[in-house]
Amino acid sequence: MSSIYDFSAQTIDGKTVALKKFKGKVLLIVNTASACGFTPQFKGLQALWQQFGKDGLVVVGFPSNEFGAQDPGSNDDIASFCEMNYGVDFPMMAKVEVNGAGAHPLWQWLKGEKPGFLGTEAIKWNFTKFLVGRDGQVIKRYAPQDEPEKLADDIEAALAA
Repeated sequence: MSSIYDFSAQTIDGKTVALKKFKGKVLLIVNTASACGFTPQFKGLQALWQQFGKDGLVVVGFPSNEFGAQDPGSNDDIASFCEMNYGVDFPMMAKVEVNGAGAHPLWQWLKGEKPGFLGTEAIKWNFTKFLVGRDGQVIKRYAPQDEPEKLADDIEAALAA
């Protein structure tokens, strides 16, 4: 696989989408959880989507229940939670695994393209973020504690490239 456009994923409502649908867009891919200390980042992610969506940014959330079982609900439960509590209307995908043998192929690729601190590939916690350029290549990886608002300069640079 050579770019993000080589992958497909299932939307939170069960439809398969080829990520080439987003060709030419800048993507912010995030593993999310509904009951995590970082869950309020949904507000910042939604703000980025509203601010930069018209310029070509697409925020894409991938719920995961791997860290502290912080997203145990069904895809319907997660979708309702995100919309009701944070007004999320950016694309949300079906719950996936991001680590281990069962990791979604997209997440395996993202981790290989931009390893984390000291070269570790594993996702350490919820709300790890990957910024992907218009060419489908990973630009940068962000730690869970990196607040969405602090990514604005990098997003603007990616949109301008």
